[in-house]
Amino acid sequence: MTLPVVLPAEPLLSIEDYLRAGGGVGIRTAREYGPDATIDEITAAGLTGRGGGGFSTGAKWRSIRDAGGGRRYVVANGAEGEPATFKDRMLMRRDPFRIVEGAAIAALAVGADDVYLATKASFTVEAANLRHATEELQRHGLLDGLNVTVVGGPDEYLFGEEEALLEVIEGREPLPRQLPPWQHGLFATVAIGWESGTPRAGEEPTSNPTLVNNVETLAAATHILEHGAEWFRSMGTVDSPGTVLVTVVGDVAHPGVHEVEMGTPFSDVLERCGGPLAGRTFKAAFSGVSNAVLLATDFDVALTQRDLAARDSGLGAAGFVVYDDRRSMLAVAREFSRFLSVESCGQCPPCKRGSLSITEVLVDIDSGRGSDADLGRLNSLLRSVTDANRCYLGTEEQILVSSILRSFPEDIAAGIEGGGPASSRIMIPLIRDLLDDGTVVYDERHQYKRPDWTYDS
Repeated sequence: MTLPVVLPAEPLLSIEDYLRAGGGVGIRTAREYGPDATIDEITAAGLTGRGGGGFSTGAKWRSIRDAGGGRRYVVANGAEGEPATFKDRMLMRRDPFRIVEGAAIAALAVGADDVYLATKASFTVEAANLRHATEELQRHGLLDGLNVTVVGGPDEYLFGEEEALLEVIEGREPLPRQLPPWQHGLFATVAIGWESGTPRAGEEPTSNPTLVNNVETLAAATHILEHGAEWFRSMGTVDSPGTVLVTVVGDVAHPGVHEVEMGTPFSDVLERCGGPLAGRTFKAAFSGVSNAVLLATDFDVALTQRDLAARDSGLGAAGFVVYDDRRSMLAVAREFSRFLSVESCGQCPPCKRGSLSITEVLVDIDSGRGSDADLGRLNSLLRSVTDANRCYLGTEEQILVSSILRSFPEDIAAGIEGGGPASSRIMIPLIRDLLDDGTVVYDERHQYKRPDWTYDS
């Protein structure tokens, strides 16, 4: 199979170019199949979520279709905020039509009349592309009267979390809910306490099951309906078919976004990125802030959820930041911890207070003010930071920082002894832009962000 599949080599920004590239075939096929057969085809293809969860897309669609509780909604999640990830924005820049068509297919499958395309307000180009694609697809009769709304939310990391995302669509802050979208969806009025809305007079309370899919997942669905499940399974592995968009930044010669078959060794992707910088060797990599560190000795791992889990890490949204032998992993732990502590919303005190305390201890150790006693305190904080969680953020802190402590004791000891390499500030790899020439523009302003989400400059 010739790649690329999901991410076109050249942008498809006109309806004419899109239709010539096979656009529209997927939605027409879905209409011919009907909802049940469409879901069966997605299930047979083995498509899994590309936003980090890795859950069966067909099973997810089926659960929403079969659920009771009022209206159904579809949300395309393009609110990318995971450090080291740019693949969703790249897709929205190169093929926004696929995302809108994929959302329309999902809406047909689950019985939804309304679709929300969620981006961040700072993603101006991406949002404009989605609006243009929506207008053109409507004009060509491919959306069949579907109500499609583009939403630009805040830059907070938690906006990308599916429950917080629904809150923003409803006009509130990105604060995660207690119940998942299939139990308490958009504009739900089911009586469960503070989350309940108010039913209209004479109406019964409704849960409004809501499907939330990553934009890459929806784009892949259009290709499956166009070419068939067997075609999709001709790529990747038996357990992880298809392709995946991989972002690689950090200490590599040529950062970028690459589409590869699932199961491709991570080392092969690094070769596409030109390998390490001159005179350097790789030390470690992180697939976002949700997973444990991946050691350089494990870079031969196949890019699947299962294979990375076997190496005590995870695929996540396939956004990798790579560090070479110059880097202190203590400094890396400090910066990732600070990112999570700042981005924690504060609804769960053990998470907010614990993550802030973890960051403080890491700063002390990295500054030469730490002691062996601080390691004991740090481990205690890491155990308790997950004591009450509406979302996964506290667990992310626990997994990532603990993995660094286990894997790089020498870097931690060097910090305590004050004799390690200078830990120059490591910019958190929060990407603002990835230019065509491979230049990565990082969000330098984030270092000034306070835990209350305001800025000190």
